[in-house]
Amino acid sequence: MLEIRGLSAGYGENAVLFDLSMDVCEGSLTVLVGANAAGKTTTCRAISGEIPARAGTIHFEGKPIEREPSNRRVERGLVQVPEGRRLFPFMTVEENLLLGSYAKRARAARRDALSEVFELLPRVAERRRQLAGSLSGGEQSMVAIGRGLMARPRLLVMDEPTLGLAPIFVERTFEIIGEIRRRGVTVLLVEQNVKRSLSLSDRAYVLEHGQIVMQGAGAELLTDEGLRRAYLGM
Repeated sequence: MLEIRGLSAGYGENAVLFDLSMDVCEGSLTVLVGANAAGKTTTCRAISGEIPARAGTIHFEGKPIEREPSNRRVERGLVQVPEGRRLFPFMTVEENLLLGSYAKRARAARRDALSEVFELLPRVAERRRQLAGSLSGGEQSMVAIGRGLMARPRLLVMDEPTLGLAPIFVERTFEIIGEIRRRGVTVLLVEQNVKRSLSLSDRAYVLEHGQIVMQGAGAELLTDEGLRRAYLGM
């Protein structure tokens, strides 16, 4: 579904990604892990079109998209749940969710999508009339995931959805991610929670200093001694 070959990207004169290649297969849960400043968020931003690719190609469902703007990628079904949630705090939960369905492909199914989000995320449904800024961090994270689902994604790119959350919300978030995948949405999960995300994944990539240094089935990487020492403290 997503094929990245030789991707390089960065900010101004600062290069962050170097010759990065990876694949996300349709129907899979693929994980990208790495330490702080490894380039995980930059990868998400390059995939979503927030920053340009300096070199390399990005193909989504067989079509090159590296030169397309972000809104066109969303129309194709490539949707990102960004790090930090980026909600509008003085709008209600429901208003924030509806903003996720601005794309033409999602507008016609807006009401059905909202019902599905509320069924998947009952806590969000309970708070639909509250201002988004009044919610806890864990609740805001759920709203951000719901907003992404409102866009009717074919591929959902999730950037650090558990960052800064209490343990109970971390576990709930991973449960939600598993359910999203079971419902037929392909997921690319970018996470610092290495052990939990690898155990959930079909395939995983390890990013270090802007380059892929390890890849394989998630279960296999969990047993890799180098990764266990570097990322799991074992």
